[in-house]
Amino acid sequence: MSVLAYPVEVSGAAKTFRDFWLRPSVKAVDGVSFTVKSGEVFGLLGPNGSGKSTTIKMILGLLKPTAGDIRVFGAPPRSIEARKRLGYLPELSYLHPFLTPRETLEYYAGLCGLPRREAARRTDELLEMTGLSAVASRAVGTFSKGMARRVSLASALIGKPDLLILDEPTSGLDPVSTAEVKRLVKMLSANGMAILMTSHLLSDAADVMTGFAILDKGRILAAGAVKDLKGTLGEYFLSKVGEGAGFKIAPFLA
Repeated sequence: MSVLAYPVEVSGAAKTFRDFWLRPSVKAVDGVSFTVKSGEVFGLLGPNGSGKSTTIKMILGLLKPTAGDIRVFGAPPRSIEARKRLGYLPELSYLHPFLTPRETLEYYAGLCGLPRREAARRTDELLEMTGLSAVASRAVGTFSKGMARRVSLASALIGKPDLLILDEPTSGLDPVSTAEVKRLVKMLSANGMAILMTSHLLSDAADVMTGFAILDKGRILAAGAVKDLKGTLGEYFLSKVGEGAGFKIAPFLA
């Protein structure tokens, strides 16, 4: 594995799902290629059903590509070398409602193999980072969706990953909780962490992403640096995928 390898390298990745008789039924991803660099917030953007989550699952090693190649820090996604360097926040997080944030983080620290003293230190650090120190002893089942999302994000960070994968991290959150999640994403990337996130909210691209790829029907329609976009982001996306694609429009650059 090369020490100079990108956190994520996707080359011509495709995924075709088959029916009960093993006949090709759905081509969810079709020849996708992109890279994610350290310190970058790279967005996979597109309407629901565009192939974003399938691409994420292939990078995580949960699905095997039908074609193409995917590398995480130069290693296969299913390898120990790759998995020990990434954290993952799924779109739907399942937290035990009777555990507190502290107990939840200590549980995940144990799964990561952290020694007890280091687990306690890392838990305190993440509770402070996510603004949960004051409620660290409250049951998670009493939390709002935004607070529970912060617990899930802290859990994804417990192993000190070099790559953080976020699947629709702001979906369904109120404006205050959305702003807090974005603040944390910016802070993590500023400290050198590579972040790959999916979204169908154009405001996410405007606020936190540095690079992006637009997916529709499993293919990349456009990709590049967010800073290079002209006009409004909404107009740009609609020019690529058309009206009625399921994007939520937000003003961007003048």
